[in-house]
Amino acid sequence: MSDSPTREVEPKPSKSQLKRDARAMFDLGRELVALDQATLNRLPMDSRLREAVETARNIKSRIAHKRQLQRIAGVLRGMDATPLQDALEAKKNEARQLTVRHHRVEAWRDRLLAEGDAALRVLLNENHAADAQALRTLVRNAQREAEQGKPPASARKLFKVLRDMDESHPLPLG
Repeated sequence: MSDSPTREVEPKPSKSQLKRDARAMFDLGRELVALDQATLNRLPMDSRLREAVETARNIKSRIAHKRQLQRIAGVLRGMDATPLQDALEAKKNEARQLTVRHHRVEAWRDRLLAEGDAALRVLLNENHAADAQALRTLVRNAQREAEQGKPPASARKLFKVLRDMDESHPLPLG
């Protein structure tokens, strides 16, 4: 029996796991290169990674571009990419939330045009600060335009008013 303390040896990751990790960093690098400049500037990156991404954005040759993406993946593997991944995920969530809000406003506009005053009463019960007369006028004008086959100018205005209402106080679901 030995009196020396036993050390737990951390098992090495499998070769397959290493490949999956490398592929994930390659994909993250590709995603970084595809971002617009304003978004890229807001991300938490060190200067080495930022320079590698900028270089990749300027390369036209397909093979050279792929090689630069491999370099970016190598830089990412050498650092903690979690804050960068979290920032990208937050950006994606923000875009998803914007899409959900847009669909909610579209649904309310369509419901108001289809149901008229009944749907307007439901909306006004939930949002007391809304201008009932302006909404009613926009709904009726949009319905009239649709019947006459005219361009949906009032429907667009109604959408903008509903979007502004949703920004200040989210519209009810359904």
